[in-house]
Amino acid sequence: MDLRITCIPGDGIGPEIVAEAKKVLDKVAEKYGHQMKYTDILMGGASIDAYGVPLTDEAIATAKAADAVLMGSIGGNTTTSPWYKLPPNLRPEAGLLKIRKALNLFANLRPAYLYEELAGACPLKEEISSQGFDMLIMRELTGGLYFGERKTIEENGVKKAIDTLTYDENEIRRIAIKGFDVAMKRRKKVTSVDKANVLDSSRLWRKVVEEVAKDYPEVTLEHMLVDNCAMQLVKDPAQFDVILTENMFGDILSDEASMVTGSIGMLSSASLNDTKFGLYEPSHGSAPDIAGLDVANPIATILSASMMLRYSFDLDKEADAIDAAVKKVLQDGFRTGDIMSEGCTKVGCKKMGDLIAERII
Repeated sequence: MDLRITCIPGDGIGPEIVAEAKKVLDKVAEKYGHQMKYTDILMGGASIDAYGVPLTDEAIATAKAADAVLMGSIGGNTTTSPWYKLPPNLRPEAGLLKIRKALNLFANLRPAYLYEELAGACPLKEEISSQGFDMLIMRELTGGLYFGERKTIEENGVKKAIDTLTYDENEIRRIAIKGFDVAMKRRKKVTSVDKANVLDSSRLWRKVVEEVAKDYPEVTLEHMLVDNCAMQLVKDPAQFDVILTENMFGDILSDEASMVTGSIGMLSSASLNDTKFGLYEPSHGSAPDIAGLDVANPIATILSASMMLRYSFDLDKEADAIDAAVKKVLQDGFRTGDIMSEGCTKVGCKKMGDLIAERII
């Protein structure tokens, strides 16, 4: 199988971690008889330096011509970098918003998995963390409060800010279908999170999700109010499989879930459109202070590559091979500095990539 992948190395540690993900993908291709075809484009600060804008139309066209996009990280030090003296629409992060819009990436998937070997980093009580957890938050990414009409006005001498939360049934239906499709690849349970006791948008959300659920009789659906979900994430995270929710709730809950794992350097993510196309990236930032030092943790990017194989190419066996290789490396006691613990062997970014590639079987 030919896999056409556009790579965005980005800024900071981005080029280093993308290189290690490509190393692992190449090993998968060798073992399973695939052909990886990479094309690099610039985005973020690297694109600003080269072209004066965070993302060019030519780069977008290249991304659209691929089957999937694998990204490192973008941005720099917001206080010292000249990129952040530019107008907001010309700063590095504007490139990410632009590519999401151009590629219609409406579904954000962020797994939160507690590796047994890293349980000590989990901030929860041992009686909770010992149960382990493996969840995926499916967040609607292009609608809701963040994209609604907003304005600040003055009434009777008093300033008033107005933000509008809007969803239509088609926006809800397409993210719900993605959520149930992903649940079919996992443990077949969806927890739909809303605020239906207060919000009209949530009542419509719940109605449409229930309609979609009828097409997935194998999947168990439950509804949960967002405030209860926030509590349950720290009380009993093992109960969750796929959490399906709207934009703002997903933004908050996914950050909470990432902290429960204890290590953001291990967290992958994906943003999908209504085809198999997706953009895959680590959840962490560009860490410019350690760029070029060969100390970055590439595992989140490698796991993002695994998600790419699973969701854009339906190569579940190959994705499982990457996931198993990461777990084996941790079982064998190898750690980058951010996840280092007593009794383990500290390695750099390149060595971690080598070790994972070696364990692809």
